Amino acid sequence: MERIIYATSKYRIGKNMSLPDLLEHMKKSAALGQVSGIISWDQETMMPEKGAAQRAEQTGVLAALLHQMNTDKRIPEWIEAINEDALCDEDKANIREAKRSYDLATKVPEELAQTIAKASAEGQMIWAKAREAGDFEMFAPALEKLVELKREEAQCLSSDGQSPYDALLDQFEPGARTETLLPLLEGMREPLVALRERISRHPKPNGFEGTYPTKNQLQLAHDVAKQMGYDFSAGRIDLSTHPFSSGGSGDSRITTRVDEADPLNCLYSTAHEVGHSLYGQGAPDPYLPAAQYCSMGVHESQSRFWENQIARSRPFAEWLYPQMKAQFPDMNINSPDEFYKAVNRVETGYIRTEADEVHYNLHVLLRFELERELVSGNLQVSDLEGEWNKRFMEYFGLEVRDVKLGVLQDVHWSVGLFGYFPTYSLGNIYSACLDEAMRQDMPDRDDKIAKGETGEVLKWLRKNIHQKGRLLSATELIEQASGKPASSAPLINYLEDKYSTLYNL
Repeated sequence: MERIIYATSKYRIGKNMSLPDLLEHMKKSAALGQVSGIISWDQETMMPEKGAAQRAEQTGVLAALLHQMNTDKRIPEWIEAINEDALCDEDKANIREAKRSYDLATKVPEELAQTIAKASAEGQMIWAKAREAGDFEMFAPALEKLVELKREEAQCLSSDGQSPYDALLDQFEPGARTETLLPLLEGMREPLVALRERISRHPKPNGFEGTYPTKNQLQLAHDVAKQMGYDFSAGRIDLSTHPFSSGGSGDSRITTRVDEADPLNCLYSTAHEVGHSLYGQGAPDPYLPAAQYCSMGVHESQSRFWENQIARSRPFAEWLYPQMKAQFPDMNINSPDEFYKAVNRVETGYIRTEADEVHYNLHVLLRFELERELVSGNLQVSDLEGEWNKRFMEYFGLEVRDVKLGVLQDVHWSVGLFGYFPTYSLGNIYSACLDEAMRQDMPDRDDKIAKGETGEVLKWLRKNIHQKGRLLSATELIEQASGKPASSAPLINYLEDKYSTLYNL
């Protein structure tokens, strides 16, 4: 896709003279949304504690203004006046997304949109305090409020026989439905559990021991991000309770977190968020919807690809190990091969973001189940902690004794992100499809990665994913890039091959 330029003179003729007005309005709306994103980033990284109440009000006001812009009655008038037959593919996509955005926004009353935004800002701050205190009851009232608000929003958004949950899911993965996602995701459970059981019968490789100072971890994170192609003139790295990325194009920021007893937490959180940010920095236009990310599943495919298929690969260990050793001379891991085995150590644990590739999707499936039941009303917030702990024991064989390792570990529900979790597993599925196709196009990839040369990888992703924006649906985009419809088969094959070799299965 060439860079999309809004309001160009060629559109000011005939029936398309309203297109520049529509695109200019969409640009302003996107810019306002970016402002909202920046103050959310500030809330997580730099805002003083006493600013919480003000920030909730600010967030609510911005949400109201954004809702007003997205429901502007001139939008359908502008669209009606446009002759779409005369448009290029990029602007046909802009019109399609403008229609979708207007349709969704007009279904949700402004007061409800503002209330949800305020409750999400408040919920996130309460969650952070409850997590620190290890007290779910401190967070439960805020979560109950958010669940009720999201149910109300889902009822407003639901159409064409959508369930309330699917209406929320559609905001992150347009066109997705539980009835098609469920067999795709649940179909991974049996082979993953079987692989886990086979691995469990073999000795685990050595893990990391000792202390890894924060300063050195952050320097390593910076070096890895730069090596992957992250543009620091268009981004920055900060610390937050839960790593995230925000923004895009010329202002794409990421955060990470540090545990001085575990250098992998910071390292792979950074690699993950860099994957997100590279997608944002590769957008062909900072404002127009046709140039933005296709879906959250595709977005997660970028983060999971860089985190797993690249940063956890044996070739990358050749480059990364010396960087680790330079920052941590006393590290107990003594070779690239030992390092590769250590970063791919399979061990049943509590934390989704720290889970190995074999366990990760099993963590997602747990959340997928619970949030569907919360939205449907089959599970109440008052029973959530107990139900989480019960199912975690059933699925992972571990007793949850610390709520920070259980239901309070993820930030998503505290900000109203119901319907988001399944996109993580879709991201894993999509990343494996892309990895398979990329290897066919780049037979020398491993040799380059071993030298830390990731430029060709990023170039391939720019061409096949980043520059395509929203010209295609997620399923169309992945099929076009990989040469066949998306399925979980490439992911299962990738995991079988990788861990069979690692553990001599």
